[in-house]
Amino acid sequence: MVADKLFYKTLLKNMFSDPFQVKFWDGNTEDYGVGKAKFKIIFNEPIPKKDLLSDPSTAFGEGYMTKKIDIEGSIQDVIESLYNNKESFLKNGEKYESLIKKFKSSIKASKENIKFHYDIGNDFYKLWLDDSMTYSCGYFRDQTDTLNEAQKNKVNHILKKLNLKEGLSLLDIGCGWGELIISAAKNYGVKAMGITLSSEQFEGVKERIKREGLEDLVDVKLIDYREIKGITFDRVVSVGMLEHVGKENLKEYFQVVNRLLNDRGISVVHSITGVNDGGTNTWIDKYIFPGGYVPAIKEIITEIAEQDFELIDVESLRRHYGRTLENWARNFEKALSEIEKDKEEVFIRMWRLYLNSCAASFNCGNINIHQALFAKGLNNDLPWTREYMYK
Repeated sequence: MVADKLFYKTLLKNMFSDPFQVKFWDGNTEDYGVGKAKFKIIFNEPIPKKDLLSDPSTAFGEGYMTKKIDIEGSIQDVIESLYNNKESFLKNGEKYESLIKKFKSSIKASKENIKFHYDIGNDFYKLWLDDSMTYSCGYFRDQTDTLNEAQKNKVNHILKKLNLKEGLSLLDIGCGWGELIISAAKNYGVKAMGITLSSEQFEGVKERIKREGLEDLVDVKLIDYREIKGITFDRVVSVGMLEHVGKENLKEYFQVVNRLLNDRGISVVHSITGVNDGGTNTWIDKYIFPGGYVPAIKEIITEIAEQDFELIDVESLRRHYGRTLENWARNFEKALSEIEKDKEEVFIRMWRLYLNSCAASFNCGNINIHQALFAKGLNNDLPWTREYMYK
């Protein structure tokens, strides 16, 4: 135990950028840094040294989930303090490239991975998402925007980028609960198709299409994007889906988009991105998004170029996703009494950590998110300036 505590004290000494306090399993406390502690980390029992050294992200994540670790104060503050310290053992020990899973994800594996995350119940997501059930980065035109407003802004922003006109056809790869395809049909008169691998989302979108009376304009299918045959589109969009295809499938994704786009067709891909390298977090891969891979922005641009697409615009929404996740985390806590009726404590602590740590990651620039707009061949029909995106 003495050796364990000495190891912990050495490990924690330079871990955070803010002053903090640690309470060890024997009841003793230790202060780190100068000034009033911003948060307190409580070790109810030690985590094996080999686990911390071999995979610190999973070790700390599982430690919090199982109450080996408690936190007094903001979880988001703890993670931001970690990422703001460039010399942190945990940050430097988590090199994306070493955590990448090298595999070619089959359609069957992709379906299983999506089911793992998205089919845990529409009722669960309704408790903390916005009214439209949009589960991706919002777009805050003003800092006072509500989450509902930010999500409507995001959908409208993407649809404007696509320069839609009545009669065009649109494919949404990974359509979620259908807000984008519904809005495209209602506001622009386009014929929209959404695809998803989540049966929960599929049923929800079908119900909404019928409720909105849009059966003639909107369709949804429970299929993988690679399974679409015999049809092409004027516009193709994916929002928060590219992160699920896996590193080995990035090239294939853009090849499929090329096949599905009509000549001079336009596409938007909206994806979380790595700053210099792509990769994944081992804890998130195990408990939240199995099979996921966050591509570096340079990987996305390279794949766009290799398909001879015309790259038109790239926009970062990093701060917008940080704000979105902060809203989700607050809503999650407000709905806790309802969530506790159906979910166990380990699940709740897991999702609390996930939402707060992701907010911290975006706020600190540990990861980014970009929208890339590109065309198949030269498209001279777009306006000459970017003003049309913001009207």
